[in-house]
Amino acid sequence: MTLRLTNTLTRRIEEFQPLEPGQVSIYCCGVTVYDLCHLGHARSYIAWDVLRRYLTWSGYRVTFVQNYTDIDDKILGRAAEEGSSMQAVSERNIEAFVTDMARLNILPPDRMPRATQSLDAIRSLITELEAKGAAYSADGDVYFAVMKHAGYGKLSGRDLAEQQDNAAGRVATAEEARKQHPFDFALWKGSKPGEPSWESPWGPGRPGWHIECSAMVREELGDTIDIHLGGADLIFPHHENEIAQSEAASGHQLARYWLHNGMVNVGGQKMSKSLGNFTTIRALLDSGITPMTLRLFTLQAHYRKPLDFSADALEAAATGWKGLNSALGLAASTSSADPGATQELAAARARFAAAMDDDLNTSAALAVLFELAKPLRALANRLERGDSSAAAEARAPELVEQGQLLLELAGVLGLESETEAITSSTSPGPSDAEIQAQIDQRQAAKAAKDFPAADSIRDGLRAQGIELIDRPGGITEWLRG
Repeated sequence: MTLRLTNTLTRRIEEFQPLEPGQVSIYCCGVTVYDLCHLGHARSYIAWDVLRRYLTWSGYRVTFVQNYTDIDDKILGRAAEEGSSMQAVSERNIEAFVTDMARLNILPPDRMPRATQSLDAIRSLITELEAKGAAYSADGDVYFAVMKHAGYGKLSGRDLAEQQDNAAGRVATAEEARKQHPFDFALWKGSKPGEPSWESPWGPGRPGWHIECSAMVREELGDTIDIHLGGADLIFPHHENEIAQSEAASGHQLARYWLHNGMVNVGGQKMSKSLGNFTTIRALLDSGITPMTLRLFTLQAHYRKPLDFSADALEAAATGWKGLNSALGLAASTSSADPGATQELAAARARFAAAMDDDLNTSAALAVLFELAKPLRALANRLERGDSSAAAEARAPELVEQGQLLLELAGVLGLESETEAITSSTSPGPSDAEIQAQIDQRQAAKAAKDFPAADSIRDGLRAQGIELIDRPGGITEWLRG
């Protein structure tokens, strides 16, 4: 089989054919570095890490670029809250991002450009758009003229005329009054007093969010790339605007394949910082959830589907990982050998490849891993019980070969043996009743709008390895590390 991927642009599953035989260029939208990453980020970057690993395993030479957005209103807002600077906030969270991704065994990108380091490319791209009549300046700002791009809306399927009708009658802001069309968007923003700014032909200011990625894609990979990645929440307006900018400037297609991952849901709602129902990667891992448990949890669902997060689902993933981990540990301890070409192992490898070729069906691929792991897991359990005969059986050539194939295929999914669980504390921690009492106190504090007290209770429990998960309707679940 040939790899087939769901292309958001065409709304079809298509056979993957790279621009250049044997080579794949990928751009992945990165984080806005104003805070720690949450589980939604983990889900996205694990999915794209698996895509990259599978392409490499399949024989492609992959160039993977992912950006940092380090100029943004949220970063400026956080800096103002802390009395620090945009650079200080960005650097701290970039460092945290690198650490969190490494803990999840996510391969570092080949290059990670930053908006602040790409300002020449950004200004150049805006100048080209203005010269072609696709952009216009107004009082120090520069806007993209959406009506000048015939294909606007092709990724998201949105109709500009319909959107304009729906927006009729709303109160215009000062910014909207400067626009030629309500859905024109900023390429360059004139600076406000006290904000960091950079010089430009339009006056001091900073780039808009959308133009950053268009400039970095072109600077790092060229006018047209093979695959563009991101979360489903970026389809509109971010990716739609990227396409409009890039293609208006170059006259070429920006990306041949657009892949988008589904969101993480908590109680039916998207996990996000704005809703306050998010859980950071760091808090989960520090609470005692192992990195590979978290990775397995995300891979059990198809990357395009919503991922429902709950304490029960995470516990089930931990149980599944425990068995797989014991098999991987045993396989890693046996002498190295290339997986043999026995009929059974060849069939297992073919089933794994067929699953991954089917739009990265990691759930079906995991089923192959668990099948390979069965005899090894049983042997590992016997060894734990002190069964001396199990050690000799584990060295049987056919089991060694099966173990090596298990290690190889698990590596394609980024799953590696963990020798011990990661815990944040050796103390037993509070009892269930004590945890519930503090949750009740926190709910009372929130009802009284005493949010600092509510946050203090949450932070105190987190320090003891207890992670709270807020769900709609005032329900709070918790996980113990």
